[in-house]
Amino acid sequence: MFCLYILKSLKDEKLYIGSTSNLKRRLEEHNSGKVFSTKTRIPFELVYTEVYKAEKDARHREHNLKLRSNAFNQLKKRIKHSLE
Repeated sequence: MFCLYILKSLKDEKLYIGSTSNLKRRLEEHNSGKVFSTKTRIPFELVYTEVYKAEKDARHREHNLKLRSNAFNQLKKRIKHSLE
């Protein structure tokens, strides 16, 4: 299984979108500073996930949310209480 995930930085409250085949490991990597693009914003909390059978589907959804701000804004409206 492959996951699309959204993390919220507890430091600056900004969101990070990613995908992985091992969510637990990836969250640990983010919070231990092993991920270059997020190491200055630790700690993170997991606020949202979507699970896919195919990696290609998870990567496509990640790309779509990063590229199309409208899609990401709609998702943020759906999960607004989780982002508080």
